[in-house]
Amino acid sequence: MKPTDFSRYLSDYLTRYLPTECGVSPNTVQSYSTTFVLFLRFIKEEENLQPDKLSLKDINKRRVIGFLAWLEKNRRCSASTRNARLSTLHSFFKFIQYRDVKGMHVWQDILSVRFKKSKSPEMSYLTSTAIRFLLGQPDTTTKRGRRDMALLGLLYDSAARVQELADLTPTDFRFDGATSTVKLKGKGSKSRIVPLSENQVRNLLQYMEEHNLFEPHASAYPLFPNAHNNKLSRMAILAIVKKYAAMARAIDPTGIPENIGCHSLRHSKAMHMLEANINLVYIRDFLGHTTTTTTEIYARASAKMKMEALRKMNPSIVLEGKTTWQKDGDLLEWLKTLAKS
Repeated sequence: MKPTDFSRYLSDYLTRYLPTECGVSPNTVQSYSTTFVLFLRFIKEEENLQPDKLSLKDINKRRVIGFLAWLEKNRRCSASTRNARLSTLHSFFKFIQYRDVKGMHVWQDILSVRFKKSKSPEMSYLTSTAIRFLLGQPDTTTKRGRRDMALLGLLYDSAARVQELADLTPTDFRFDGATSTVKLKGKGSKSRIVPLSENQVRNLLQYMEEHNLFEPHASAYPLFPNAHNNKLSRMAILAIVKKYAAMARAIDPTGIPENIGCHSLRHSKAMHMLEANINLVYIRDFLGHTTTTTTEIYARASAKMKMEALRKMNPSIVLEGKTTWQKDGDLLEWLKTLAKS
């Protein structure tokens, strides 16, 4: 069967344009691919068109809007997920309009489909006391528990995104010198070097020695492998975080919010650094943000920062007293040293 123009352009878009010209990561390509898998499923189930016969002339604004409605109704997708799928389609048809100018009016019609307003999800993070409590849940008398302790600790200590953690290998660590570090490969294939705390270094050294990860042949092995010695998936890492969050919540229901996930540990580290008066520019680099605009969400979400602003405006309306975070001297002092390194 002869390939259709849609299949040729889609293949070129996913395999050449995105990774080569745009430099996006394999994870982003995978996410974009998922959008088209869903779009083809919609075309088959709702429009009665066979995906292998789909041509560009079959795609128009009406069908794109129908696809977005199908996502929300049939798949129960949120407005933000719907918008993410639409963003992928917009990207594809911006690519198409330079390659099939005859259909320019159709592609621009599709590009006119608007994004829905969606509520920003509430930032979920833990106090330093809650972080310590969460990290105390794994049973470190077992091999699995020691692995989970190292995983949770590194997820918080490095503020790594979940995929950054999953992609780690032993060669990404440097344990020599005054400051031990880990190299994280972030969005857009950008890398950053992040310092590690002494406690986390001890946990990692114990874990890596136990799993023979310092052997030369293991240099490219996944730091946290699954049963098949492949790297843990994002869902597997999330399941570990959820497991210990549930255990901690069963003991202290008020200290661990219900919506804790992998990114919550990243949020927690950023908030703790901010409340330790570490410069926003340093936090930006630590998190791997492109600009401080993204990092500023933590300043807006910080209750401590808001209290300080109120104190400057009218000191008499603010009751003095140290928070749990401020009382946590050891962690506070260590975070302050980061600004000097």
